[in-house]
Amino acid sequence: MSYLDSAGTAVGGPRRIEIIDQTLRDGPQSWWGMKLRKDMGLPMAAELDRTGFHTIDLVGSSIFEVLARHCREDPWEQLISLSRAMPRTTVRAGTRSNGIVTFGLTADSVMDLWVQRLCAHGIGSFWIYDGLFNTDKIGRLVKTAQAEGAAAVPCILYADSPFHTDEYYAARTRELVALGADGIELEDAAGLLTPERTRTLVAAIVGAAGDLPVEIHFHSNNALAPLNYLEGVLAGARRVHTASRPLAAGVSLPSTENTVANLRYAGFEVDLDETRFAPVEEHLLRVAEYEDLPVGTPAEYSLFLYRHQLPGGMSGTFKDQLRARGMEDRFEEVLDEMSRVREELGYPVMATPFSQLVGTQAVLNVVTGKRYSVVPDEVMIYAHGFYGKPVAPLDQEVLDVIMASPKARSYTDWEPPQPSLDELRERFGSGISDDELILRLLVPESDVDAMRATPTRNRDFAPTTKEMRFVRELVETSVGAYLHIESGDFSLTLHGDH
Repeated sequence: MSYLDSAGTAVGGPRRIEIIDQTLRDGPQSWWGMKLRKDMGLPMAAELDRTGFHTIDLVGSSIFEVLARHCREDPWEQLISLSRAMPRTTVRAGTRSNGIVTFGLTADSVMDLWVQRLCAHGIGSFWIYDGLFNTDKIGRLVKTAQAEGAAAVPCILYADSPFHTDEYYAARTRELVALGADGIELEDAAGLLTPERTRTLVAAIVGAAGDLPVEIHFHSNNALAPLNYLEGVLAGARRVHTASRPLAAGVSLPSTENTVANLRYAGFEVDLDETRFAPVEEHLLRVAEYEDLPVGTPAEYSLFLYRHQLPGGMSGTFKDQLRARGMEDRFEEVLDEMSRVREELGYPVMATPFSQLVGTQAVLNVVTGKRYSVVPDEVMIYAHGFYGKPVAPLDQEVLDVIMASPKARSYTDWEPPQPSLDELRERFGSGISDDELILRLLVPESDVDAMRATPTRNRDFAPTTKEMRFVRELVETSVGAYLHIESGDFSLTLHGDH
């Protein structure tokens, strides 16, 4: 398909496309297990801030847990530092409509306070998602965010099933628009979209969104996302999500560098300062070398992806968990079981918490050798409908097996707890701050205490050995210089006429 008319202009006329940056959030979530510390992010924050992005995505609740538990770093301090370092650009946070960190359900009082405290520390935009479209929960958070002066952009999570049709998504879009949203985001976390489906789906969502801007956030698990972005903007999307090249591609999103080049070549206007790209890329490569972390690698097309639909951000984590249990060689067997479990549970979209519920159940089915002989509480709660109404009916035989256990039957008359903030504060003392309350509700107290006892890490990501060797060779061959390097600090002595 040609993206240009005979005059070399994008089909449909020139149009400005805005970019939402994911270098600090979904990029490291996809490639580095969310382990982007403050000292890793701050050195590039000013460059990102001056690039001209519409929004910079910065944080999610799971990142809070990872920073506190695994990096021993105060996530509130990181959020405050990074948001203050980027005063020119709106920074964004993501949240599920009915849960923070846990794969279970979080009280409304805590959800509202979470949004309010994020706004208090600089967040000016939210993407809000719910795989089963509980519009009452989404709508409450939309109003909570907007009351704090932040934009609220509900997110449509793409899934591939006989029930997730363009008409289904258009109807859900109209429901989200009716909530008073500031925009609509379409996310393809598993990289399932094809160019043909992108064309019809984005057009249907754009039509249902009316005057609201539509954003597209596509992962590159199947190598099609760069092409799908072009199809998406041609169908009317106004914003695309990208990440700096070292944290892009594969299980992550398309790179900013390639996306901007493609859009401009196709005749679209993109108002970004490209001179800011290289310093961010160079810093991330230094971080990756110093910390022994991977960099983004393009994926190959896999037809099997459409069967298991494992999202990009979960793939690496899932492999690590299987490896820890000595089951790495059964990865594909578990993926195949996941596809079967997903169908039996009514085709839930493979995003948090449903991807974890389906994945955990699949592992249990494979490990025990007897399907559904062990069922997690969260799957029981899902089967009772407490997460919302599935898009398709659950397999009746499987439902009967799940409901046969006494534990599952105990949820028949259960209601998700809705404690007030005052009641929650009683657990920790009435003098606890809102930020500390949220942190101790999100993360086990022992981990919070360990975090507090750990000195703040502040690594100096000086030029890497490879970079310094390149500089030495370049200078010596071009100007006959001698280069002395010490602990990342170097002095340069030039000889000759230069």
